[in-house]
Amino acid sequence: MRQHGGRRTQAERDMITVEIGYALCSAVFAAAVLFGAVAGPALLFELPHLAETSLLRAGLVLAPVVFMVRVVSVLLRLRTGAQPSQPGRTSPDS
Repeated sequence: MRQHGGRRTQAERDMITVEIGYALCSAVFAAAVLFGAVAGPALLFELPHLAETSLLRAGLVLAPVVFMVRVVSVLLRLRTGAQPSQPGRTSPDS
């Protein structure tokens, strides 16, 4: 993005929109997978009441945390520009 404070180009605005969409979609997927892994056994199997309640609550607490961490990590990566300068290369020295 521009460093001199000017207006963003259409391509820059489109890139930001795509990154926000990617951040939200990947965060929803990660949270759903985590919730399914943690709370899934409580929903599928007959477990003792304490275990069932604990797993469901853990899933309900951890899923939003994972969602937020994923969104923030993707958007911070966009902000810092952690993209390789040359496609297919991991660092400028390679």
